[in-house]
Amino acid sequence: MSDHDKIDGDASNDETEPSIEVDGDGNVSDPSPSDVSDSGKEPSTDSMPEPPPASFSVLVTMLFTQAMGMLGQMPDPNTGEAKVNKPFAKHYIDTLEMLESKTKGNLDDQEAAMLNEALHALRMMYVDTRGE
Repeated sequence: MSDHDKIDGDASNDETEPSIEVDGDGNVSDPSPSDVSDSGKEPSTDSMPEPPPASFSVLVTMLFTQAMGMLGQMPDPNTGEAKVNKPFAKHYIDTLEMLESKTKGNLDDQEAAMLNEALHALRMMYVDTRGE
């Protein structure tokens, strides 16, 4: 009895495990349904744009955008209405402040100015925003 026959024999005796078959070329076919739809297909490059390259300005922009959303400056994409969540807005502002202190002296002039302006704008909006 070969190892291949032995494995197939063991699998057929266990009724709780799904049956996975290997053809003569070594290709696996799994007759059980997949939990993920279209799992065998590559994502279409037409449907999603490429993400921007990782950079300091992208990070600051992401945190700034999240804080703006929490301050009610952008509508929730699910409900379409702007909601204020000041504790989360403060979290994003605090995260930018931590980033500022950790990178002090290591940013170029443009990066430092961008971070400073983002923090200033968010602090002013935070103070002016009514809510939680």
